Amino acid sequence: MIIIVNKILATFTIFSHIFLVLGIVYFLLFHKNKSNPVLQFFGRNGIALAFFVALFATAISLFYSDVAGFEPCKLCWFQRIFMYPQIFILGLAWFRKDHKIIDYALTLAIIGGLIALYHNYIYYGGTSLFPCDAFGLGVSCTKRYVFEFGYITIPLMSLTSFLLLSAFIGLQKFIIRKNLRIEKEG
Repeated sequence: MIIIVNKILATFTIFSHIFLVLGIVYFLLFHKNKSNPVLQFFGRNGIALAFFVALFATAISLFYSDVAGFEPCKLCWFQRIFMYPQIFILGLAWFRKDHKIIDYALTLAIIGGLIALYHNYIYYGGTSLFPCDAFGLGVSCTKRYVFEFGYITIPLMSLTSFLLLSAFIGLQKFIIRKNLRIEKEG
């Protein structure tokens, strides 16, 4: 079962990478278009999409630790600290249609993403500033539990989740500000 889940998640991760790259290119090409329906869709639904990313990422992290028995390292715990609250923050914001929460959720996503980026850096051979297992947990931050398609790992899945969160939330913030600017001008 774990092998099947790994393959499915690795495939989702690859699709997420493709989506992020195409999304960035699309945004750069068409962000000045005032009535772009694709950007308006993501601008209206960014919080909801980010909520589902956070929910899915949290469920997967719990699956890996509680079902598969993969013990999280210290950096994994820090990433969880910045991912788990997103479910409640984004869920409440989506339910209440409250866009004022965007800055808080985006801050959590960016900090979590930076930790995930550092985790990937040391995971793929970079020099660590400190030994990860020196915190008393005894789990190395470079322990390989998943390695699919020659590069998909748990730290990369985490980084991808934080990038998706940041993209969805950031795009919604951009569209809201753009629409406010258009209203003030018009």
